[in-house]
Amino acid sequence: MKTLVIIPSRMSASRLPGKPLLKINGKSIISHVFKRAESAEVGEVVVATEDKEIVDDVKKNGGNVILTSRNHKTGTDRVFEALNLLGKKDIDYVMNLQGDEPDIDIDDIRNLNIKMIKYESKIGTLAAKIHNIKMYTNKNVVKVKTKEPLSQNSFPLAENFMRNIKIKKKSNLFHHIGIYCYEVQTLKRFISFKQSKNEIENKLEQLRALDNNIDINVALANCSPIGIDTMEEYIDIKKIMEYKE
Repeated sequence: MKTLVIIPSRMSASRLPGKPLLKINGKSIISHVFKRAESAEVGEVVVATEDKEIVDDVKKNGGNVILTSRNHKTGTDRVFEALNLLGKKDIDYVMNLQGDEPDIDIDDIRNLNIKMIKYESKIGTLAAKIHNIKMYTNKNVVKVKTKEPLSQNSFPLAENFMRNIKIKKKSNLFHHIGIYCYEVQTLKRFISFKQSKNEIENKLEQLRALDNNIDINVALANCSPIGIDTMEEYIDIKKIMEYKE
Protein backbone atom coordinates (compact mmCIF):
# COMPACT_ATOMS: atom_id res chain seq x y z
CA MET A 1 0.00 0.00 0.00
CA LYS A 2 1.31 3.44 -0.94
CA THR A 3 0.65 6.65 1.02
CA LEU A 4 1.18 10.23 -0.14
CA VAL A 5 1.44 12.95 2.53
CA ILE A 6 0.14 16.38 1.49
CA ILE A 7 0.45 19.42 3.78
CA PRO A 8 -1.95 22.26 2.86
CA SER A 9 -0.62 25.69 3.82
CA ARG A 10 -1.49 29.34 3.17
CA MET A 11 -0.40 32.74 4.40
CA SER A 12 -3.86 34.22 4.92
CA ALA A 13 -4.89 32.48 8.17
CA SER A 14 -7.62 34.57 9.78
CA ARG A 15 -6.23 34.61 13.33
CA LEU A 16 -2.50 34.67 12.62
CA PRO A 17 -1.69 35.78 9.06
CA GLY A 18 1.70 34.67 7.77
CA LYS A 19 2.11 31.93 10.38
CA PRO A 20 3.61 29.26 8.04
CA LEU A 21 6.78 31.38 7.72
CA LEU A 22 7.15 32.27 11.40
CA LYS A 23 10.55 30.97 12.55
CA ILE A 24 11.44 28.44 15.25
CA ASN A 25 15.13 27.65 15.67
CA GLY A 26 15.79 29.55 12.45
CA LYS A 27 13.41 27.44 10.33
CA SER A 28 9.83 28.19 9.26
CA ILE A 29 6.88 26.41 10.84
CA ILE A 30 5.88 24.83 7.51
CA SER A 31 9.38 23.47 6.96
CA HIS A 32 9.40 21.97 10.48
CA VAL A 33 6.15 20.14 9.65
CA PHE A 34 7.58 18.94 6.33
CA LYS A 35 10.69 17.54 8.03
CA ARG A 36 8.54 15.76 10.66
CA ALA A 37 6.43 14.17 7.94
CA GLU A 38 9.55 13.09 6.03
CA SER A 39 11.03 11.59 9.20
CA ALA A 40 7.90 9.46 9.68
CA GLU A 41 8.78 7.69 6.40
CA VAL A 42 5.19 6.76 5.48
CA GLY A 43 5.53 8.04 1.90
CA GLU A 44 6.41 11.00 -0.29
CA VAL A 45 5.67 14.41 1.28
CA VAL A 46 4.45 17.48 -0.64
CA VAL A 47 3.37 20.93 0.59
CA ALA A 48 0.34 22.35 -1.27
CA THR A 49 0.03 26.14 -1.17
CA GLU A 50 -1.41 29.15 -2.97
CA ASP A 51 1.50 31.40 -1.93
CA LYS A 52 4.77 31.94 -3.79
CA GLU A 53 6.50 32.84 -0.47
CA ILE A 54 5.73 29.38 0.92
CA VAL A 55 6.89 27.73 -2.30
CA ASP A 56 10.22 29.55 -2.05
CA ASP A 57 10.68 28.74 1.63
CA VAL A 58 9.92 25.02 1.31
CA LYS A 59 12.24 24.69 -1.71
CA LYS A 60 14.99 26.56 0.13
CA ASN A 61 14.71 24.02 2.96
CA GLY A 62 14.86 21.04 0.59
CA GLY A 63 11.16 20.18 0.47
CA ASN A 64 8.71 19.27 -2.30
CA VAL A 65 5.97 21.84 -2.93
CA ILE A 66 3.21 22.49 -5.47
CA LEU A 67 1.33 25.72 -6.25
CA THR A 68 -2.47 25.42 -6.05
CA SER A 69 -5.54 27.62 -6.56
CA ARG A 70 -6.54 30.44 -4.19
CA ASN A 71 -10.22 29.49 -4.41
CA HIS A 72 -10.43 26.63 -1.91
CA LYS A 73 -12.89 26.69 0.98
CA THR A 74 -11.07 23.97 2.95
CA GLY A 75 -7.66 22.37 3.29
CA THR A 76 -9.01 19.07 1.95
CA ASP A 77 -10.05 20.76 -1.29
CA ARG A 78 -6.47 21.99 -1.66
CA VAL A 79 -5.12 18.50 -0.91
CA PHE A 80 -7.35 17.00 -3.61
CA GLU A 81 -6.24 19.56 -6.20
CA ALA A 82 -2.60 18.81 -5.35
CA LEU A 83 -3.22 15.07 -5.77
CA ASN A 84 -4.67 15.70 -9.24
CA LEU A 85 -1.88 18.09 -10.24
CA LEU A 86 0.76 15.57 -9.18
CA GLY A 87 -0.92 12.99 -11.44
CA LYS A 88 0.07 9.99 -9.31
CA LYS A 89 -2.05 6.96 -10.18
CA ASP A 90 -0.49 4.42 -7.82
CA ILE A 91 -1.51 6.04 -4.50
CA ASP A 92 -3.77 4.09 -2.09
CA TYR A 93 -3.95 6.60 0.78
CA VAL A 94 -3.58 10.36 1.05
CA MET A 95 -2.59 11.82 4.41
CA ASN A 96 -3.65 15.42 5.07
CA LEU A 97 -1.23 16.80 7.64
CA GLN A 98 -1.85 20.19 9.26
CA GLY A 99 0.78 22.79 8.44
CA ASP A 100 0.63 24.50 11.84
CA GLU A 101 1.69 21.65 14.18
CA PRO A 102 5.52 21.70 14.00
CA ASP A 103 5.88 19.49 17.07
CA ILE A 104 3.63 16.64 15.91
CA ASP A 105 4.79 13.21 17.08
CA ILE A 106 6.44 11.21 14.29
CA ASP A 107 5.26 7.91 15.80
CA ASP A 108 1.65 9.16 15.74
CA ILE A 109 1.92 9.79 11.99
CA ARG A 110 3.31 6.28 11.49
CA ASN A 111 0.70 4.70 13.73
CA LEU A 112 -2.20 6.27 11.83
CA ASN A 113 -0.81 5.03 8.52
CA ILE A 114 -0.31 1.50 9.88
CA LYS A 115 -3.86 1.34 11.28
CA MET A 116 -5.39 2.64 8.03
CA ILE A 117 -3.78 -0.23 6.12
CA LYS A 118 -4.48 -2.87 8.78
CA TYR A 119 -8.18 -2.02 9.16
CA GLU A 120 -8.72 -1.03 5.49
CA SER A 121 -10.29 2.17 6.79
CA LYS A 122 -11.97 4.82 4.61
CA ILE A 123 -10.89 7.82 6.72
CA GLY A 124 -8.70 7.84 9.82
CA THR A 125 -7.66 10.55 12.25
CA LEU A 126 -5.94 11.01 15.62
CA ALA A 127 -7.08 11.94 19.11
CA ALA A 128 -5.36 12.31 22.48
CA LYS A 129 -6.48 11.99 26.08
CA ILE A 130 -7.66 15.22 27.70
CA HIS A 131 -5.65 16.02 30.83
CA ASN A 132 -6.57 19.69 31.25
CA ILE A 133 -10.23 20.19 32.20
CA LYS A 134 -10.24 23.65 30.55
CA MET A 135 -9.94 21.95 27.16
CA TYR A 136 -13.54 20.74 27.43
CA THR A 137 -14.90 24.30 27.33
CA ASN A 138 -12.29 25.81 24.99
CA LYS A 139 -13.97 26.31 21.58
CA ASN A 140 -10.57 26.30 19.87
CA VAL A 141 -9.98 22.73 21.06
CA VAL A 142 -11.93 20.28 18.91
CA LYS A 143 -13.23 17.22 20.71
CA VAL A 144 -14.15 13.81 19.28
CA LYS A 145 -16.48 11.29 20.87
CA THR A 146 -15.81 7.68 19.89
CA LYS A 147 -18.42 4.93 19.76
CA GLU A 148 -16.18 2.55 21.72
CA PRO A 149 -13.23 3.00 24.12
CA LEU A 150 -10.05 4.32 22.51
CA SER A 151 -6.74 2.61 23.30
CA GLN A 152 -3.36 1.97 21.68
CA ASN A 153 -4.68 -1.27 20.22
CA SER A 154 -8.07 -0.06 18.99
CA PHE A 155 -9.30 2.02 16.03
CA PRO A 156 -12.93 2.84 16.93
CA LEU A 157 -15.38 4.87 14.86
CA ALA A 158 -16.02 8.53 15.62
CA GLU A 159 -19.56 9.26 16.80
CA ASN A 160 -19.27 13.05 16.61
CA PHE A 161 -16.87 16.02 16.55
CA MET A 162 -17.59 19.19 18.52
CA ARG A 163 -16.22 22.45 19.82
CA ASN A 164 -18.76 22.91 22.63
CA ILE A 165 -19.46 20.22 25.18
CA LYS A 166 -23.14 19.94 26.01
CA ILE A 167 -23.03 16.42 27.39
CA LYS A 168 -22.46 15.71 31.08
CA LYS A 169 -20.83 12.33 30.60
CA LYS A 170 -17.31 12.72 29.26
CA SER A 171 -16.66 9.04 28.56
CA ASN A 172 -14.99 8.27 25.22
CA LEU A 173 -14.31 11.98 24.71
CA PHE A 174 -10.88 13.02 23.41
CA HIS A 175 -8.91 15.94 22.00
CA HIS A 176 -9.12 15.69 18.23
CA ILE A 177 -5.85 16.21 16.36
CA GLY A 178 -6.25 17.62 12.85
CA ILE A 179 -4.56 14.97 10.75
CA TYR A 180 -6.55 12.84 8.31
CA CYS A 181 -5.73 9.83 6.20
CA TYR A 182 -8.08 9.13 3.28
CA GLU A 183 -8.46 6.07 1.12
CA VAL A 184 -8.16 7.69 -2.33
CA GLN A 185 -11.65 6.81 -3.62
CA THR A 186 -13.16 8.05 -0.34
CA LEU A 187 -11.30 11.35 -0.72
CA LYS A 188 -12.87 11.73 -4.18
CA ARG A 189 -16.33 11.02 -2.70
CA PHE A 190 -15.78 13.46 0.15
CA ILE A 191 -14.82 16.27 -2.21
CA SER A 192 -17.89 15.63 -4.38
CA PHE A 193 -20.25 16.53 -1.53
CA LYS A 194 -21.24 20.13 -0.84
CA GLN A 195 -20.33 21.58 2.54
CA SER A 196 -22.96 20.42 5.01
CA LYS A 197 -24.94 22.76 7.28
CA ASN A 198 -23.38 21.01 10.25
CA GLU A 199 -19.86 21.56 8.84
CA ILE A 200 -20.41 25.27 8.17
CA GLU A 201 -22.02 26.00 11.55
CA ASN A 202 -19.28 24.24 13.53
CA LYS A 203 -16.40 25.10 11.18
CA LEU A 204 -15.39 21.42 11.17
CA GLU A 205 -15.03 19.87 7.72
CA GLN A 206 -14.85 16.31 9.09
CA LEU A 207 -18.58 16.61 9.85
CA ARG A 208 -19.19 16.55 6.07
CA ALA A 209 -18.02 12.93 6.08
CA LEU A 210 -20.26 11.88 8.98
CA ASP A 211 -23.23 13.77 7.49
CA ASN A 212 -22.78 11.71 4.31
CA ASN A 213 -22.43 8.37 6.12
CA ILE A 214 -18.68 8.03 5.64
CA ASP A 215 -17.05 6.40 8.67
CA ILE A 216 -14.05 7.97 10.39
CA ASN A 217 -11.82 5.77 12.55
CA VAL A 218 -9.81 7.26 15.41
CA ALA A 219 -6.31 6.23 16.58
CA LEU A 220 -4.92 7.19 19.98
CA ALA A 221 -2.06 9.67 19.81
CA ASN A 222 0.84 9.73 22.27
CA CYS A 223 0.26 13.40 23.06
CA SER A 224 -1.58 16.55 21.99
CA PRO A 225 0.58 18.71 19.71
CA ILE A 226 0.14 22.46 19.98
CA GLY A 227 -1.59 23.86 16.91
CA ILE A 228 -0.56 27.44 16.22
CA ASP A 229 -3.56 29.76 15.76
CA THR A 230 -2.50 32.71 17.91
CA MET A 231 0.69 34.61 18.71
CA GLU A 232 0.53 33.21 22.27
CA GLU A 233 0.53 29.63 20.95
CA TYR A 234 3.43 30.46 18.64
CA ILE A 235 5.46 31.80 21.58
CA ASP A 236 4.60 28.70 23.66
CA ILE A 237 5.64 26.16 21.01
CA LYS A 238 8.72 28.23 20.14
CA LYS A 239 9.90 28.00 23.76
CA ILE A 240 9.24 24.26 23.92
CA MET A 241 11.02 23.44 20.66
CA GLU A 242 13.97 25.72 21.37
CA TYR A 243 14.37 24.10 24.78
CA LYS A 244 14.36 20.61 23.20
CA GLU A 245 17.17 21.56 20.85
